[in-house]
Amino acid sequence: MTITRRDWIVRMVGTVASGAAVSALLPMCAEAHAVPPLFMVYKDPNCGCCAKWITHIKANGLSPVVEDRKDMDALKDSLGVPKALRSCHTAVYGKLLIEGHVPAADVKKLIATAPKGVLGLAVPGMPTGSPGMEMGSKMDRYDVMAFSADGKTHVFATHG
Repeated sequence: MTITRRDWIVRMVGTVASGAAVSALLPMCAEAHAVPPLFMVYKDPNCGCCAKWITHIKANGLSPVVEDRKDMDALKDSLGVPKALRSCHTAVYGKLLIEGHVPAADVKKLIATAPKGVLGLAVPGMPTGSPGMEMGSKMDRYDVMAFSADGKTHVFATHG
């Protein structure tokens, strides 16, 4: 079969145009099938309040993978959790950190907004009434602190 120069050019233009169309659609396909980052929760195997916080997180539509660790201080050091903001468990969602008994609504807000410069959220200590630390109707007033990699903090939310 003999092909004319004109037919060859028409076929090549069609092939290039098809390739360009597919290339233009690929980013949209990738976005449509993007998998959310893994939500990892690291906790001491003997901590009951951590398990209660995980139940709260799951009840609010988040799906964490839980890993028991005996080296929580070393893990927190490696992730950059400021010592003054530490609590009992640490969660990682993509590049974001969640330290302690942060309410699920605040976790979701952080994920949705991803404020520039914020490395994570923390509820220092274990305030009564925070998720996982419920004691009837008793509830301490507490702040959820946002923190950056350079250690700067600000109040992200207040509860109680």
